[in-house]
Amino acid sequence: MYTIERKSEIMNFLEKHGKVDVNFLAEKFDISKETIRKDLRELELDGILKRTHGGAVLVETNEANPEYPVAVRKIQRYEEKNQICKFAAQFIQDGETVFVDNSSTAIHLFKYINRNIKVTIITNSAQALLEIAKLTNDNLTVICLGGLFRSGNFSMHGSVTLKNANEYYPNRSFVSCAGMTQNKTFTDNSIYEVDTKRFMIERSKENYVLADYTKFSSTGTVHLCQFSDIQNVITDSKTDRIKLDYLEGNAIHTYVAGS
Repeated sequence: MYTIERKSEIMNFLEKHGKVDVNFLAEKFDISKETIRKDLRELELDGILKRTHGGAVLVETNEANPEYPVAVRKIQRYEEKNQICKFAAQFIQDGETVFVDNSSTAIHLFKYINRNIKVTIITNSAQALLEIAKLTNDNLTVICLGGLFRSGNFSMHGSVTLKNANEYYPNRSFVSCAGMTQNKTFTDNSIYEVDTKRFMIERSKENYVLADYTKFSSTGTVHLCQFSDIQNVITDSKTDRIKLDYLEGNAIHTYVAGS
């Protein structure tokens, strides 16, 4: 198991139980206690937990839906997000232009794009630029939307970002969300980046929401778009089938990755 996968499992356990024990984790992953302590130290630096004697506890927050920095969010539910992006990449065709948002889910998409096809990627994510640079894929042309830089989220936003976005009409947009509401609405948690996501959803010929199972039982704080704006939702096998049927009943194609 890679370090990032192990950290993801630790975070999942923390979110469920509120605390973890070094001895338990060392036995669970069959690794040394020192390796676990190193993981916990690094997660503490990311602001997700507070170490205690013999373990760690989840950092308390007054927010119902806290927006963690992207460095933290990319670790959460790593395996599910990875599978979702692997599945989503198959829809990208040769010669297309696609918008990819700054979500921790979509950051996994680029490595799965067919290296034999030419694709133009539009993004407001500095983290995406770093991930794409690692691929050394000359078939990817990257357009970075400028704007005000949010250092915690490695993203650009604001009027300059929207002005840049106005130049493009993507074939597809791949975005994530914070949750959904009963009045057929997708929601987000970032008031800074939601305008760019909305704009590119309106401009794109086809839109995909990449959402792991947790997004189907939560609601964000900011309106993103209506169900009618989205044609496809890609999720993982932990998502309740009843919730997918509800989306299908609202003319949204649903896909389950890794099933």
